Amino acid sequence: MTQFAYFIAGYIVLLGIYGVVRSRNLVHTAVCVSVAQSGTYVILLAVGYQRGATAPVFGASTPPGTPVVDPVVQAMTLTDIVVSATVTALLLALAIQVAKRHGTTDPDELDALRG
Repeated sequence: MTQFAYFIAGYIVLLGIYGVVRSRNLVHTAVCVSVAQSGTYVILLAVGYQRGATAPVFGASTPPGTPVVDPVVQAMTLTDIVVSATVTALLLALAIQVAKRHGTTDPDELDALRG
């Protein structure tokens, strides 16, 4: 089952990269980058998965020696989600500014950016 999660994560990342390569619009490119970043969530959760483990909450009802899922991986996944939202917001803001200044979001029509 865990190999299936790695396959799905790789597929999501490749799908996002393919979308970035084939994109003809800056907004579409930002969305495809977000999709590629979503594959990292699946990878991180697959790394931290343990069969038969419980949530990492310890209390009086949890006996010692109970297998638990690694909380560090869960924290890294939450951090990845926040970073992904920030990157997507930044890319969309840049796409809006390019559209305001140049009147287009097609990367091939942005002659002013060529050196």
